[in-house]
Amino acid sequence: MFNQVSIIGVGLIGGSIGLGLRARGLARTVTGVGRDPSRLQEARARGAVDHFTTDPQAGLAGAELVVIAVPVASIIPVLRSVLPHLRPETIVTDVGSCKAAVVDAAVEIIPAGVHFVGGHPMAGSEQAGIGGADRYLFEGAYYVLTPTPRTDRRALERVRLMAEGLGCRVIEMVPGEHDRAVAAVSHLPHLLACTLVNTVAGMEGSERALALAAGGYRDTTRVAAGSPPMWRDIFLANRGMLKALLHRFRAELNAIEGALDEGGAEKITAWLQKARESREGLPTRVKGYLKDLHEITITISDRPGTIATVASILGRHEINISDLEILRVREGEGGTVRLAFGAAPDRDRAAELLAGEGIPVTRR
Repeated sequence: MFNQVSIIGVGLIGGSIGLGLRARGLARTVTGVGRDPSRLQEARARGAVDHFTTDPQAGLAGAELVVIAVPVASIIPVLRSVLPHLRPETIVTDVGSCKAAVVDAAVEIIPAGVHFVGGHPMAGSEQAGIGGADRYLFEGAYYVLTPTPRTDRRALERVRLMAEGLGCRVIEMVPGEHDRAVAAVSHLPHLLACTLVNTVAGMEGSERALALAAGGYRDTTRVAAGSPPMWRDIFLANRGMLKALLHRFRAELNAIEGALDEGGAEKITAWLQKARESREGLPTRVKGYLKDLHEITITISDRPGTIATVASILGRHEINISDLEILRVREGEGGTVRLAFGAAPDRDRAAELLAGEGIPVTRR
């Protein structure tokens, strides 16, 4: 797809893109550009890049696609700094989780002949740096592109094909719409997870309480282990959208607090039921963005390799799992896993095969 791709910032996201590009044959050469030679050396040792350099001019020479994979606060400064080194028809894209400011800046400063396509692969990990990079990180993930009326259509299509080649599901959104959406489903949850951790950690008897922390607390607060500097920059970059959602969140807190003050069982039940129905509806995709997923739940035992066995059974029959979620698990006994498929026939065939292996299956 590309003769040369240059990735500026070969960390978790940039490194995962490099691994995916090389593993899938999407680029003849991948060059890593950064400031720390030891990290760049590690990226090459792990197979994320073919070559690396700390010299932007050398690293961008001949690049058809430049991927800016630096922290969100650094994207615009890096974009400004690389412009003198880009040849005409070069495509530049970023991976930042806040798009409006970046896209606006790109429209203003990108010279004629160079093409910018705003992008956001919605995948990540609590791990940071090249050590957390994974060639499968984007498999089945959303990749949001944020073109403007001025975006070159051929450049947009090439970035789309690159993202699809990495295994992503690509959608297009207006930058402001994107920022509002990710504030709701990514930035606010991270803020709330950190708030919950700090609330519990700061209360009297927190050590004894945390010793009892089970799946619910751990699942809810998992993302709080993310990089503080990275999330600080995200919160600041999208603070307008985030503050508006915090206002709505406070209203929900006030509503349930009022119901608790009143001892209103019916109000509390209705509030919980509304949340349950919304949560259970999550797998249904918004029409026009993605195809609906077709689901089953299975009951499995709690022993090493159980999920791998399920995947192996389906893999032998070339049935692809589009999504997997561990719903409930009791240590030493087992639990329930949700499997989702892109087509109803795959769902039905998977249910038949797994049931034939003695695995309890329920169609959803």
